[in-house]
Amino acid sequence: MLLYLFITCFPFILFLNSLPLKPLPAWATTDLRLLSLCFWKDLSVLSISSSIEKILSISYLTQIPSKLHLNMMMTLSSKVENVEEDGEMSVLDLPELALECILERLPPSGLCSMAGVCSSLRDRCRSDHLWERHMKHKWGRIIGPAAYREWQWCMASTNDSSNLRQGKQRVWMRLISLVRSFSWSRQKVDDTCKQSSSLPVDSIMSWYLALETGRFWFPAQVYNRENGHVGFMLSCYDAELSYDARTDSFQARYPPHGRRAVAIESGVPWERLRAPPVDTSPHNLHVSDCLNELHPGDHIEIQWRRNKEFPYGWWYGVVGHLDLCDGNENYCRCHNSETVVLEFNQYTPGSRWRQTMINKKEHREEGNEADGFYGGIRKLNSEEEIYKWKRLWPVEVLE
Repeated sequence: MLLYLFITCFPFILFLNSLPLKPLPAWATTDLRLLSLCFWKDLSVLSISSSIEKILSISYLTQIPSKLHLNMMMTLSSKVENVEEDGEMSVLDLPELALECILERLPPSGLCSMAGVCSSLRDRCRSDHLWERHMKHKWGRIIGPAAYREWQWCMASTNDSSNLRQGKQRVWMRLISLVRSFSWSRQKVDDTCKQSSSLPVDSIMSWYLALETGRFWFPAQVYNRENGHVGFMLSCYDAELSYDARTDSFQARYPPHGRRAVAIESGVPWERLRAPPVDTSPHNLHVSDCLNELHPGDHIEIQWRRNKEFPYGWWYGVVGHLDLCDGNENYCRCHNSETVVLEFNQYTPGSRWRQTMINKKEHREEGNEADGFYGGIRKLNSEEEIYKWKRLWPVEVLE
């Protein structure tokens, strides 16, 4: 029982400076090394990781005066290194599986702090497989192939300073700069993360930190751009985004439209963002591959632009019935026609924006300078995508 209590409390002994690090008796060391995996299965890994999280919590650490805290961490780091050199017990003596389970349960802030304890933990806490889960959980919904390509370009440009593009942030890849401005729960990260300055720029941890600090502007799409401007209701446009951890929102930078300058919108919430559903430039026509599948009642997105100088945006609509069809499902043959009716019911009946028609066989880009140009079409098969559009429905019908 004494040995069990010692092991359960071991993380506290390791990380709290007020408790001395003393070697275990020889009999305890021998017993500990001979523990079976069955014993570790019974040991609550969750309780250990929960204890470490509390100790590594930034809100807890920031209550300590900065000088005292820095001295404590320096002393702690020295002690941990001495433990390794002297062969005394340390957290690294935990079985591989148990230690890995603990690290997998730590949040990003905990991994960052744990990486500052010693060189062995630093390498473990920077592993891509630990950060991949955090990356997918927080950023997976809005990071697409275009953002990944931009990240790769940034990595290449960091390694070759002669190819740096003017106006890009040059120091964001330097981890000291990243960590100093890195905010966890609206607080600056602890000084212990300074030891992460040698983090490889092509690691997932580095990408996560670059996104979290807002230094990496990445391409994504924004629903109802410019704070829901009436001219963009139920549309989704490409933009460059930068995250603001203080407000848990984004700054969006829209490309210029014709003679119009770059538009910037602040405070964009997560629910108005998405990764581009197709890997097509906003200036290129999307090749429609669903035209023969369209039936009345299907939900669609269609590219539209005001004129050919503008980039495309994606607009929400539904497939309607032809004029000669009464809408009776038993007799409707609209899907057999070469003409497809597209309806945008957010606009009032009679509005020139309410309806348009396309030809299945000849459809490329259709329209004119007065009504704009309609491009490629996507059929929405996901209930989640349809729901996102419906929750953005305007309160009043548009003219």
